Amino acid sequence: MDMSSTTMNARPAGMAQAEWQARLELAACYRVFSFLGWTELIFNHITVRVPGEADDQRHYLINPFGLHYSEVTATNLIKVGLDGAPVHDTPYTVNRAGFVIHSAIHGARVDAHCIMHVHTTAGMAVACKEAGLSHDNFYGAMIAGDVAYHDYEGVTTRTDEQDRLVASLGSKHCLILRNHGLLACEESLPDAFFTMWTLNRACEIQMASAAIAGPNRALSPEAIASSLLKQHRSVDPAGHVQPKVFEAMVRRAGVTSYDMLI
Repeated sequence: MDMSSTTMNARPAGMAQAEWQARLELAACYRVFSFLGWTELIFNHITVRVPGEADDQRHYLINPFGLHYSEVTATNLIKVGLDGAPVHDTPYTVNRAGFVIHSAIHGARVDAHCIMHVHTTAGMAVACKEAGLSHDNFYGAMIAGDVAYHDYEGVTTRTDEQDRLVASLGSKHCLILRNHGLLACEESLPDAFFTMWTLNRACEIQMASAAIAGPNRALSPEAIASSLLKQHRSVDPAGHVQPKVFEAMVRRAGVTSYDMLI
């Protein structure tokens, strides 16, 4: 979608264009999550790092605590430091659980531009299984070798858990929070969305196949190796497929203009 003059003129004074664009994209993503039903009342988070900042001056954008995903806009998103404190005036607060999880990863991973955390039914169901995620289906095979696990320690509100969470994730892009939910982090928001969609889809297929009597058919190591998502990031000759997927879902969510996200 192109930004109209209305969208451009709505950019707050003193805000860099790169941050404004990041806000619009993130607000659109919240609408997509709402459309998909990836919501949990007023809880969970999608965050993005503010572009153009030095690594030692990182800020990230997070949803205001108390708003449904469908109410998030580019202007009410909160810009916070790694300590979780807003760096501008806002009538809203930040959910501490979001600060503990997201700031830990944003602070530790320079490549973690976007972080998504969800409590989907399928994701939580697989997170409760001792064996974790199966890679013996179309979607599970795509992220084989890129899924980490973190044991549940209770509601994530203690900062002492941050180091353990970061250690559990390591350099991977998918994290299954045991007994809790799913997390994905990537270098761009469209990439993070596609990774999360793939991870959640793998959980849905696993949950459905488990309901059918009889053993599942295993994939060969060769089949899994040829399915990895990183090998298919440029299946579109014109470029990255992930942005096209994300833009299509933004339209499907009913967002036809960035003006709707101000």
